[in-house]
Amino acid sequence: MAVSLDLKDQDVRKALSSSVRQQFDERVSLVGLTRTQLGEALSQSGVPNRQVKMRTQQLWHWLYIRGVDDFELMSNLGKDLRLKLKEKFTIAEPEIVEEQLSVDGTCKWLMRFPPRGAGKPVEIETVYIPEEGRGTLCVSSHVGCTLTCTFCHTGTQTLVRNLTAGEIVAQVILARKRLGDFPDIDTPAGAIVPGEGRKVTNIVMMGMGEPLYNYDHVRDAMNVFSDGDGLSLSKRRITLSTSGVVPNIVKIGEETGAMLAISLHAVNDELRDVLVPINKKYPLNELLEACRNYPGLSNARRITFEYVMLKGVNDTLQDAKELVQLLKGIPSKINLIPFNKWPGSGYECSDWDKIEEFADFINANGYASPIRTPRGQDILAACGQLKSESERMKKTERLAYEAMMIAGHGD
Repeated sequence: MAVSLDLKDQDVRKALSSSVRQQFDERVSLVGLTRTQLGEALSQSGVPNRQVKMRTQQLWHWLYIRGVDDFELMSNLGKDLRLKLKEKFTIAEPEIVEEQLSVDGTCKWLMRFPPRGAGKPVEIETVYIPEEGRGTLCVSSHVGCTLTCTFCHTGTQTLVRNLTAGEIVAQVILARKRLGDFPDIDTPAGAIVPGEGRKVTNIVMMGMGEPLYNYDHVRDAMNVFSDGDGLSLSKRRITLSTSGVVPNIVKIGEETGAMLAISLHAVNDELRDVLVPINKKYPLNELLEACRNYPGLSNARRITFEYVMLKGVNDTLQDAKELVQLLKGIPSKINLIPFNKWPGSGYECSDWDKIEEFADFINANGYASPIRTPRGQDILAACGQLKSESERMKKTERLAYEAMMIAGHGD
């Protein structure tokens, strides 16, 4: 049975986030700023130019190596400077509204960010997937989604707004803190401490939203992830997944060096127009040409093509043959995703023998074709199931979903 942790206890809530949550906090967040932006912010706040580089490095260390969210804990900064920083800036974390732990170890957090300007607080979901020797964090770039992919639960929630670079980076910091994954600080009360070797080793921009429709903030956040003096994730362990915003594909590769994943799901424009409507704007021939031009593309840096298996829709052997031809000449891995059922969806997952037949054919034609093991289905944390609390299921829908899972119809 999935576990939903009680966050009402004030001591636990304080441990989860020590941020001061003001209704309308107009201070600039330092989290997510690039080094250059951070230096400029300090300079404009009155830090002497001769100190800017040093202070930037000190703040970077506290934020991304120590995971500190309180200026008062930054012991190598003078008292006057700490007071000035607190007056002008914030490093507050989002609030964890709900934390759910799946039977398979997957953890999903519902995070609430404070309002910006006269707006309202917003909520997003972030998912941690532990595996042997690695841990992957699925990060969101938007509240809701502007796309309307018909097989995706997130796509049924309209776009509320883009996340800032700071809100994207904050998901990683807070997840690492909850996992006891920062060195040199005490593990917070109630943290989900992973087994040996289990921590955030990989980040995938595959959560809520289309990352390339929030280009500048996503780019800056990804470069913070890979900074060698901070979070220090290898660029080969950071993957951006796009439904096909063609003009920004090559650009994001040039400016971040990240790995690329494409939400493909169909082998012709007619079907892809239905499943992934952005295809009407950027059809397959344009999308695949951008993939061929992706910086650093090689057999060692392959593009992952994601392909959800939908019963009677895109799962025939003929589809597999056309897929092999479609990707010819592109160093690729084809990730087959059994469809994850959600209430109201009009699709069913392909039969398992059908998926295996599909995978075997692709593999025999020279493409790695792993079948993604569904993770976190019992807490609606699997691929295509994320949705923020403001758009969550009604109680009757949740009960129907749980009954479906118990009956085994969600496999």
